[in-house]
Amino acid sequence: MKILIMGASGSGTTTLAKELSEVTEFQHLDVDDYYWKPTNPPFEEKVEMAVRAENLKHDFEKYNDVIVSGSLVSWGNYWQTAFDLVVFVTLDKEIRLQRLKQREIERYGDQLENDPEIKQKSQAFLDWATRYDNLKFTGRSIKIHRDWLASVKTTVIEVDSEDSVEFNTFKVLEEF
Repeated sequence: MKILIMGASGSGTTTLAKELSEVTEFQHLDVDDYYWKPTNPPFEEKVEMAVRAENLKHDFEKYNDVIVSGSLVSWGNYWQTAFDLVVFVTLDKEIRLQRLKQREIERYGDQLENDPEIKQKSQAFLDWATRYDNLKFTGRSIKIHRDWLASVKTTVIEVDSEDSVEFNTFKVLEEF
C-alpha cells in the first residue's frame, strides 16, 4: 500500500503520517527531507528538482508499504498514479497559522527574537503560509492542491486536523 498525505503547511500531514507509520509499520518518507539540503538553521537550501524527485522515487520504490507526507504537486506526473490512497489534510486557517507560529518558536527559541536574519526568514515563511488559502496565489495553495487532487488516478479522502490524530488514523485505516 502506498499512501500520500498532503495539505497546507501546519495542517498536520507529518503528524498523521508518523502516527500511521507507527500503527501500520509502513515506511514514512517526508518530502521536506528530499526538498531541502540539511543545513543549520534548516530550510535554507533547496535540492535541485531533478535530484530530489529521483531520490524520493528511488526510496519510494524500495518499499511495498510506504507513507509519503508532503506536497508533490510540482514533482512530475509520476506521482499522480503512484499511490493507492491520497489523504488531504485540512485545518482552519487561524489554527494552522497558530501551530506554525508555535513551531517556529520551538524550532528557533531565543534566536527568533535575537537574530534579525532568522526573524526575517521566519516571518517570510509565515507570510508565505498565510497565502495558502488565497485562491489567486500562484504558489503552494489550496486551489493548486485541489486541482492536483482532481487529476490523481486513485482514491482521495479528506480529513480535518481539528479531529484527533487517532480519529484520522482510524479514518485512513478504514480505506485499506
